[in-house]
Amino acid sequence: MTRCFLNSMSMISALGTDNNDIKEHLLSGLPRLALSQKYHPAGNALPLALVKEPLVTIPLDDKKWHSRNNQMAWTAAQSILTDIQVLISKFGKERIGVIIGTSTSGIGDNEQDMQIHAESGVLPVSYHYGKQEMGETAAFLGTVFDVCGPIFGISTACSSGAKALASARRLIRSGICDAVIAGGVDTLCKLTVQGFSSLEAVSEEQCNPFSVNRKGINIGEAAALFIVSKETSDIELVGVGESSDAHHISAPDPSGQGAICCMTAALKDAKVSSSAIDYVNLHGTATELNDRMEAKAVAEVFGSDTLCSSTKPFTGHTLGAAGALEAAICWLALKEGIIPKHLWDGCQDDNLPKINLSSGEQNHTLHYALSNSFAFGGNNISLILRKV
Repeated sequence: MTRCFLNSMSMISALGTDNNDIKEHLLSGLPRLALSQKYHPAGNALPLALVKEPLVTIPLDDKKWHSRNNQMAWTAAQSILTDIQVLISKFGKERIGVIIGTSTSGIGDNEQDMQIHAESGVLPVSYHYGKQEMGETAAFLGTVFDVCGPIFGISTACSSGAKALASARRLIRSGICDAVIAGGVDTLCKLTVQGFSSLEAVSEEQCNPFSVNRKGINIGEAAALFIVSKETSDIELVGVGESSDAHHISAPDPSGQGAICCMTAALKDAKVSSSAIDYVNLHGTATELNDRMEAKAVAEVFGSDTLCSSTKPFTGHTLGAAGALEAAICWLALKEGIIPKHLWDGCQDDNLPKINLSSGEQNHTLHYALSNSFAFGGNNISLILRKV
């Protein structure tokens, strides 16, 4: 079976863009969220995980490419441009694919234009429906890099970014591609902030995963990109486990069977036992139902010793980007020998099975990390990364 490696990684989120800074933030436990009313002006200010760095200008003229989502993707791509060009030169543009997970695409940009239309009756010249198509960011990257392998988007809610990596591995293993630019990108918009608020899933405080005091999620935005190929490098994608329990349109299966299924499938795929995993990046949304389900599932698969953390108090829940962003954090953890701090108030929920929440560990020798992503509709995925 063809081995697949995550040759290069770049991420941008509320944690910033520099990997050294990101490492320090993940160990220090300093929150990165900001209060804002921008995306729900009629309500209280909510803590949101905003990207504050300036974004790189889109290098194409067609207005359909000019969205914040594409700007975020293009900004993230800057630090791996040379690596991408090397692979294109080596394999040819027809052997390079692009797969991007997203749940919002350019909806935020079109929201602004539709507001102008509602007030004036005229759509601004910047409007283009194509900005909000779910495959649009993948198409943008495929166009700007001038590659012509398979190019498509994945939109399976909060598992989208992780699904993109799994799909990239399938393209490599099938022989269709020699390399794939894969990851997840999502930017903030009113649709998601107000939509999750309507589900009563949003906290007006910093999210507090696995605490007895947890009150819900914080929404964030991010981009995380990888080069996935058969070219040997330090980090290998060794395990993928997927499940679809279809328990409910928005609530997880309380038994945890969908989560257990994908974690055990990932372990089987990686050909390792649960005791080999050094770190689990939890989905950890800080909602009542998710944390109850995930604690049960993780305790059953890993027991109470394996170090775990949710990194969403640092990044917010970045929805379609979350699976790729948290895989990127695992990539960095393996490279740097760190285990991100679990940022919470320390108040254990006695109704949850005990799991080993990290206090921020460094100078560890890590071999394997597992990342969980659980989406609406019971669309679940676990990825296992290995340090070679």
